[in-house]
Amino acid sequence: MASGAPVLSDRSLLSRLDQAFFKVEEWFALTSGLVVLSLMFLAVVSASGRNFFNSPLPGYVDWIEFSMPFIAILGVSYCHRIGGHIRMDLVIGRLHGRVLWMLEAISTAMILLFMLMLCWGSWSHFERAFDWESPLWSRDSSLDIGLPLWPAKLIVPLAFSVFLVRAALHFWGYIRAFVEDTERPVALPLPIDIVTQAAQESASVSDIAETNEKESKENASEEQTA
Repeated sequence: MASGAPVLSDRSLLSRLDQAFFKVEEWFALTSGLVVLSLMFLAVVSASGRNFFNSPLPGYVDWIEFSMPFIAILGVSYCHRIGGHIRMDLVIGRLHGRVLWMLEAISTAMILLFMLMLCWGSWSHFERAFDWESPLWSRDSSLDIGLPLWPAKLIVPLAFSVFLVRAALHFWGYIRAFVEDTERPVALPLPIDIVTQAAQESASVSDIAETNEKESKENASEEQTA
């Protein structure tokens, strides 16, 4: 599934935990977007300094290196919750009921095991860069301006831990769906067929086109009035 899938909710404990944790994931995704926006401003400053003052922003490449974990990893759990990750579902997309939920639970269990290993490994990588005796210093820094890299390395196990909790909630949801043999479980991204997905994408493009057309007409009307 390449686009967001519907997620049902009710008053169960699983659903309430899902909705509460989704707020945390939204903040993580928002932070990732703000970092991208900040890099855009830095690019403008660096390019302007190079073109007008022959002096680009010092350490611009270092800041990009520092920002990569924020951009690439912070939004992973959010994307997983809404079913936004691209996946090969030619086979699993044809399954229904308990067979589907069993396979989803098995794959989610594999994700849990994999994320546990990644959390352990990324935390060890952070510890090698962090100086516990002098927190403001770093044993690993960027090459140009000596930017401490431990905050960026700390983001990796933090984001993976959030993703680990999300995977645990999904595993709980798939097990519950298997036991109850329901077609529309709560707190899980429901599978959508290709036709529905194409219709959603078409509607999204149409909305953008209508908005642009409306803005063009408003601008033309304002110009005529002036």
